[in-house]
Amino acid sequence: MVVHGAVIIEQGVTFAIISVKPIVTQYTVRQMAFRQEIAHYFPNMPIILMSQDGDGTPHYYGRKDIVDFLKSIRVDQIPWKVYHIY
Repeated sequence: MVVHGAVIIEQGVTFAIISVKPIVTQYTVRQMAFRQEIAHYFPNMPIILMSQDGDGTPHYYGRKDIVDFLKSIRVDQIPWKVYHIY
């Protein structure tokens, strides 16, 4: 599996943000299952999921303080990387 994401350290908190399709974030059960599936690739980090609507507006799901931070920056400010997860 190939995912687009980033590992960010902000104010002493290290977290992962992963871009997913809206179908993943549409239901809490799917969010939880996806987080569990990739958690061992991002150990000991909160995982934030990001999906974009048809207009390209990002929507973040995860820890509230981190989501609030991400809402304050532009998507193109995130240091995106491609992760190959097997």
